Amino acid sequence: MGSKGSKAKGAADRRAKIEELRRAEKARERRYRIITITSVTVIVAGLAVGGYFLVDASDKKEKKEAKVTSSVVKTGEFKGMKTWKNLGRTHVQGSVKYAMSPPVGGNHDQLWQNCNGDVYTKPLAKENAVHSLEHGAVWVTYTDKASKEDIATLSARVKKTPYSLMSPYQDQDSPIVLNAWGNQLDIDKASDPRVADFFKKFVQGKQTPEPGAYCTKGKTS
Repeated sequence: MGSKGSKAKGAADRRAKIEELRRAEKARERRYRIITITSVTVIVAGLAVGGYFLVDASDKKEKKEAKVTSSVVKTGEFKGMKTWKNLGRTHVQGSVKYAMSPPVGGNHDQLWQNCNGDVYTKPLAKENAVHSLEHGAVWVTYTDKASKEDIATLSARVKKTPYSLMSPYQDQDSPIVLNAWGNQLDIDKASDPRVADFFKKFVQGKQTPEPGAYCTKGKTS
């Protein structure tokens, strides 16, 4: 009996030990599952948050870039005037594709067009004229739809105004367009009272990126 009882007790102890090991293994499995689920949840949440910030940053970037080329119509003193903000100012070689026509800002040639009351009878390179606008000049452009009288009137105004220039320009909607850095106004007649106001406000005006820079010693034709 003593031997059988000892064997039975030993078997019971082994079963108890095995059962204890099984319980411990199940407890570890539960802990691992909890840890895995928690980790996956944190990673997914992190990806979601990161994705949100990436999309939000992308949206902000797109909006900022759009702002460079978008126009805003103002009312009041210069009703119908279009304005552009955050225009590029890098000196480049070759032609530039501008967001508006005529261009009123953006990357441009390193040489400015002379704008000391200069009246040109032939079209100018846009990249040189834009550099003149950067110096605070007003650029008057006109098409063949502008009358000879209006051209003569505007030429006389430009000739007596330092930091201004004038040239023909066919790729525009109105017969006459007044251009300053970041600002543009379409007009039909030289008698429009906004002409004088435009010159007064924008010749070396607050919009000028480089006030006081040369309007001579540049390109002459």
